[in-house]
Amino acid sequence: MTIREALEDRERATLSQYAMLASESKGRAEQEQEHDYRMAFQRDRDRILHCKAFRRLKGKTQVFLAPEGDHYRTRLTHTLEVSQISRTAARALFLNEDLTEAIALGHDLGHTPFGHAGEVALNEIYGEGFRHYEQSLRVVDKLESTRRGRGLNLTHEVRDGIHLHSKGKSLLLGRTGEVASTLEGRIVSVCDAIAYINHDIDDAVRARVISLDQLPQDALKTLGRSPSERINSMVIGLIEASKEGEIGIVQEVREAINALRDFLYTELYPSESINVKIRKGTKLLQELYGYLMEQPDDLVPKVVPGDPLDRRVVDFLAGMTDHYALRLYEDLFFPESWPV
Repeated sequence: MTIREALEDRERATLSQYAMLASESKGRAEQEQEHDYRMAFQRDRDRILHCKAFRRLKGKTQVFLAPEGDHYRTRLTHTLEVSQISRTAARALFLNEDLTEAIALGHDLGHTPFGHAGEVALNEIYGEGFRHYEQSLRVVDKLESTRRGRGLNLTHEVRDGIHLHSKGKSLLLGRTGEVASTLEGRIVSVCDAIAYINHDIDDAVRARVISLDQLPQDALKTLGRSPSERINSMVIGLIEASKEGEIGIVQEVREAINALRDFLYTELYPSESINVKIRKGTKLLQELYGYLMEQPDDLVPKVVPGDPLDRRVVDFLAGMTDHYALRLYEDLFFPESWPV
């Protein structure tokens, strides 16, 4: 018996009957020989962690564009927080932590520079539309590469969780709708929202864009005033309502979460102090797109054979960090200084 087989036996003996076992995965698009030491979802997690798109997340905006302080979240720190919260919930429910972690680490690989404003900009520009969760799947399927060739060749369950991670709103609102096929994927979907609701509030308070007194006070009474209290209350509410093979949230906690979420979307994200910079990022992406469509030269890589130019340009723009996009814009559009 290999170490991997022993680990698979341990999963069967210790995980919930509702957990997705690595040994029962639907497999990969391209069949591979199993590893002697690592189970399937472990290998997926490792491939995501070591890919270039994951490293670039450190330079992509979460909410605050190019913040001057060292303590504001980026897309990378958001991803790590989602992973940690998701693993806590998965462990408490005896679900598969490896699968949960792999989905969490990969869920935002396709996110644009300049946060959701970048996603909106590319969606308006690109005729087929742009959605970051679809781009995340495209990153792991086609744009990243391993020694075997293009794509990370991830398991069906991880790909499914990445593609459907944005469906957490249905779970938060208690509605039926398309969600991930595994409980682990649904856990990540909810914990994604738990993470961004809390750290976006924390960053906004740090930036003095809002104060705690402006937040819905009934929600704070239910969840707590500090970030750690709120996350703890939300995760406990998630765990307590998810013990019978379904992912849910205690009603009182769900209502408080949605009150905070609604506040963010109506008061924080549209605020002028945030959007004055985001509008600049949006304009920048639009102008870069126009330039690259006319003069791709050697700038736009040919990653997937046969892809049309507009698809290649969108992939190129979506993969940029904020600072790379700013530098490229400066190189292309700013006049050079004359030598003295």
